[in-house]
Amino acid sequence: MRGYVKRVQQKAEKLSKEQVLALLEDIVDENESLYSVLESLSTGLLIINDDFQLLRYNQIAESWLPFSEHLEDILGSEKAIWEYIEDEDIAAFLQRCLEKNVTNSSEEFSTVTSGGSVRFLTVTIAPLINEGELNGKMILVRDITEKKNQDILLHRMENLANLTNLAAGMAHEIKNPLGAISIHIQLIQKALEKARENNDILPGKKFVEDHIDVVNEEIDHLNKLVMDFLLAVRPVKAQLELKEPDKLIDGLISFFKPEFNREGIEVIYKPSESGKRILLDEKLFRDVVMNISQNSLAALKSKYNGDAEAGAKFCISNSVRENKFIITIADNGCGMSEESLSKIFEPYYTTKANGTGLGMTMVYKIIKEFSGEIIVDSKEGEGTAFTITFPIPQKDTKLLSSDNR
Repeated sequence: MRGYVKRVQQKAEKLSKEQVLALLEDIVDENESLYSVLESLSTGLLIINDDFQLLRYNQIAESWLPFSEHLEDILGSEKAIWEYIEDEDIAAFLQRCLEKNVTNSSEEFSTVTSGGSVRFLTVTIAPLINEGELNGKMILVRDITEKKNQDILLHRMENLANLTNLAAGMAHEIKNPLGAISIHIQLIQKALEKARENNDILPGKKFVEDHIDVVNEEIDHLNKLVMDFLLAVRPVKAQLELKEPDKLIDGLISFFKPEFNREGIEVIYKPSESGKRILLDEKLFRDVVMNISQNSLAALKSKYNGDAEAGAKFCISNSVRENKFIITIADNGCGMSEESLSKIFEPYYTTKANGTGLGMTMVYKIIKEFSGEIIVDSKEGEGTAFTITFPIPQKDTKLLSSDNR
């Protein structure tokens, strides 16, 4: 059609009125067909010029991205498209693409719908080519929520396999209290049988009561084991969103730093300054950092006893390496023995008098829920370091500067 219109354009002066009207009708039909194709796409599409001003769009893009105004009202506006996008991360991404003259880039984002659910989107900047020349840009928006949710579900199903080991451990734990209950009940039964044979004369004072006390103690023990087990195997209900760990940790340090300083402990924070985002549940991530930091605080207090001049240090250092976001949380406290180090993530294991033995188990579970890994290095008397590694969501395409066109 485009070639036909160009040929007609060259002979426009020779066309009759009827031929011009027929040509306009063909152009209108062609235009309507193109708009139908645009609206039928399963991908959101925004067509922009080199200054990122909106030229054309389809409805699906408007429904997926959080705009402050209807797109129909901003067509032809002199403002860049990101000024109308309410999501700060998406707006910043588009602004960076203009400032760095990027013509081909893609990133993943999470947004919250009006109903409160999380939607995952891939936003791509791509060149708009016309007869071999760059003629503006396209913003492509794809909804990848279903794929993300499937990945999360698969990961959770894999984690359920760990329940077998926990259940086996639980079975071992409850054998001893059940055995003790059985023995003491048998002793009570025998005492009652003898009493019936001896004119219902009961055994000595407190005989039965002592056995019942033991039974009650073991029942309480069993109840605690069951409750701890339920806590240990309870699924982690994570609502994953793309978040910047640098910012989250900075806020947490502001929260607990005064407590460390009161104990004479220097707190050091080294953000990655990469701007990278990873899939996290903000509340659960907070639980991980706070749990580890409180363990470090106890280890530092045990070794330095609040001596501000002794050199007690607590450090969180972030870095990015090989598409991984790495968080190292370290202290120069009392450290752990080899036995404690080997059992640190096991349910019910604790060295604290009032500990439940589930804190680090939950840390491990949460990090696994985020598809991460955690390792611990500790030397008794020298300190402990936790290294947590999270995958960084990969872009579909690499950055290409327009200089390489």
